[in-house]
Amino acid sequence: MSHTTDSLTRLQSRGLLGSKFSREADLSCPLGTPAMPAPTCASCHAARAALRRPRSGQALCGTCFCAAFEAEVLHTVLAGRLLPPGAVVAVGASGGKDSTVLAHVLRELAPRLGVSLRLVAVDEGIGGYRDAALAAVQRQAARWELPLTIVAYADLFGGWTMDAVARSTAGSGRSRACCTFCGVLRRRALEEGARLVGATHIVTGHNADDMAETVLMNFLRGDTGRLARGGGLGSPGEGGALPRCRPLQFASQKEVVLYAHFRRLDYFSEECVYAPEAFRGYARDLLKRLEVVRPSVVLDLVHSAEHLALAPTAQTAPPGACTRCGALASRPLCQACALLDGLDRGRPRLAIGKGRRGLDEEAPRAGAQPRPSAVLPTF
Repeated sequence: MSHTTDSLTRLQSRGLLGSKFSREADLSCPLGTPAMPAPTCASCHAARAALRRPRSGQALCGTCFCAAFEAEVLHTVLAGRLLPPGAVVAVGASGGKDSTVLAHVLRELAPRLGVSLRLVAVDEGIGGYRDAALAAVQRQAARWELPLTIVAYADLFGGWTMDAVARSTAGSGRSRACCTFCGVLRRRALEEGARLVGATHIVTGHNADDMAETVLMNFLRGDTGRLARGGGLGSPGEGGALPRCRPLQFASQKEVVLYAHFRRLDYFSEECVYAPEAFRGYARDLLKRLEVVRPSVVLDLVHSAEHLALAPTAQTAPPGACTRCGALASRPLCQACALLDGLDRGRPRLAIGKGRRGLDEEAPRAGAQPRPSAVLPTF
């Protein structure tokens, strides 16, 4: 197996897996010791429990836990009407635990949902990291007999790779912005890959922890626009973009790891070389500390985004079309074009925050021809 035992070790240390059972709120009372055998599974009442669910505290065997996890994902998809029968679904496959679990669960549920699956992986061009992750995706595609398409930044974005972006931003004081560049470009690349395979919908493996971190980051940055768009289980596909959804949005990271463990899934678990300096890491650390005193904080934040209401003066304008590539945009230039334009000029600072005002002012009006150097897919 390519996945490490680090995640499982951390869960065992918190009493969520293995022979020691304890509620998150009371780690001083382990169960399942020689003096106190593991309890019987609360679902099947036959097998010994192998874990205690972090959210409910329910003791389940591995088989019943996996069945419950799959049933909850099915409920999320059906209740949210995320994937209609007959949909061709592009699964964003990174090789990591979340996308691996998502692809496996949807493969199990596909006959009941009446959908067909396509794996779409993105090669960001990160040396010493992405090749190993793509190898995991290729093993998964072969094992599950699912078609796989790989799209690369270098092919889509005029030769730019994440390693090239990192070198460009290194001297500008924006090295922490690598994840900003990568997130925007990966979203565009996934859209292009989904269209290449004829998909009607896109699904990504964002879990509850990911979404809570995003909500927290948007609050900390005072980003009312993203807060206003943060609710729901995805986007409906405005302006010609494909509908996107997050079937794992209510599943905690702990349970995603546990599902991968009990299903013996092969996934890649190394952290991206550019991740340690990302702002998300600080939000993640804060969230983990908050979770110690309030275990429900992750889902509380996720649900808060669904019910958040902004004052009319804080509402963002309806999105339009990018004047350069035609993609959905809230400004004259979409974020991908703005980022690439700043990189092409050797001024990556222009593409982020207040600096992009200059890009918007200089953006070509509707009907202008795109720059030849910006090789972007047209949607």
